[in-house]
Amino acid sequence: MPNDFSLEKRSFDLPPEDRIKEEAQRLGFLDCGIAKAEFLEEEKEGLAQWLKGGMHGGMLYMENHFEKRLDPRELVENSRSVISVLLNYFPSQSQADPEAPVLSKYAYGLDYHFVLKDRLNQLLAYINDEIAPVSGRAFVDSAPVLDRAWARKAGLGWVGKNSNLISHKHGSFFFIGELLVDLELKPDQPENKDHCGTCTRCIDACPAGAIVAPRVIDARRCISYLTIENRGEIPSRFSGKLKNRFFGCDICQDVCPWNRKATPHNIEEFAPSAELMQMSNDEWFHLDRNTFNRLFKKSPLKRAGYKLIIRNLNFLQK
Repeated sequence: MPNDFSLEKRSFDLPPEDRIKEEAQRLGFLDCGIAKAEFLEEEKEGLAQWLKGGMHGGMLYMENHFEKRLDPRELVENSRSVISVLLNYFPSQSQADPEAPVLSKYAYGLDYHFVLKDRLNQLLAYINDEIAPVSGRAFVDSAPVLDRAWARKAGLGWVGKNSNLISHKHGSFFFIGELLVDLELKPDQPENKDHCGTCTRCIDACPAGAIVAPRVIDARRCISYLTIENRGEIPSRFSGKLKNRFFGCDICQDVCPWNRKATPHNIEEFAPSAELMQMSNDEWFHLDRNTFNRLFKKSPLKRAGYKLIIRNLNFLQK
């Protein structure tokens, strides 16, 4: 059996790309891939048409920095490579009360922005210390970066008809993050094949009809948008169409056959509290501010705010 020294030596003999992926795995990422930092020509027309059609709803920030969304070199000077990672959030348990308002799986634990960015920064530090001096920046869903496009270019999956990135090995219940770095790395082979085939389960299952065409989401009809990004009142025409979802929605992922490959995560920060999982229908509808602040101190729900959560819960009762 090889000793620690031989294992360490073997690791140092690997190409830098493999060493980065090895470290990403050690940090708990499901997968890691690399793409060349360049203009996203394939995505340009689709993004322009989506914005022109107003399908971003009230997310007016999507109209800003159009060129930066398509070219990481405009976002981080001297970017040469985009390192994409996946972090599993598929839970091992579900809410105990089947009648309770449904919380999206991604929001069971701590806010993923903090968890994912911390691990990305650790990966960046590793590259700087062990691979080569590097300048770069971590991105987690809070800047004009097209996460799914870069993950596809890095070979981590394809964009499914529900617009989520789908992995052969892991399904789609994961977060995506990136490192934009000024280091030249060998890119992975992009995933250019659509493995959804003729399946339309996600399109058929969406209760509000938000998937208006394969890979085209009208956010104005999406339950996740209506219950999180939308800061106005939820339009009355959606009464009875939220399927008891009050914060986010997993329906299009739940019905996806590829998510049979999803396995429970082992990320401690995403583990839900027993109290949260045991909350009854009645307890949700009598949620007070003090309980909210205690239960969701570092949660995605805290980011949304108590008033918005109560707005959503009240809408379910209409």
